[in-house]
Amino acid sequence: MTAKRLYKIIFVSQGKVYEIYARNVGHGALFGFVEVEKLVFGERSSVVVDPSEEKIKTEFAGVERTYLPMHTIIRIDEVRKQGTSKISKLEGGNVAQFPVPVYTPGGESSS
Repeated sequence: MTAKRLYKIIFVSQGKVYEIYARNVGHGALFGFVEVEKLVFGERSSVVVDPSEEKIKTEFAGVERTYLPMHTIIRIDEVRKQGTSKISKLEGGNVAQFPVPVYTPGGESSS
């Protein structure tokens, strides 16, 4: 039996960098968004509780699927092992978002 795929998704939201793990990632039905579903978090049976992972578990509690705007995604990796999901501060110099929208409606380019 083959192992299930696992993806690490790193994205920016509200001035913070999120790192989450999910089983499915795709282009989705919404143009300009990446669909992320079947979020995976660490086991609650652990004696040691990580407050950063608990915060992200609470934020995504009850979420079956989330749609992330393409321009907020920093990186998507297929990984073998799950790490700790976390939220960290956006520090200058480490991350830059695209300066222009991905799609500009209405008009042709003037070239």
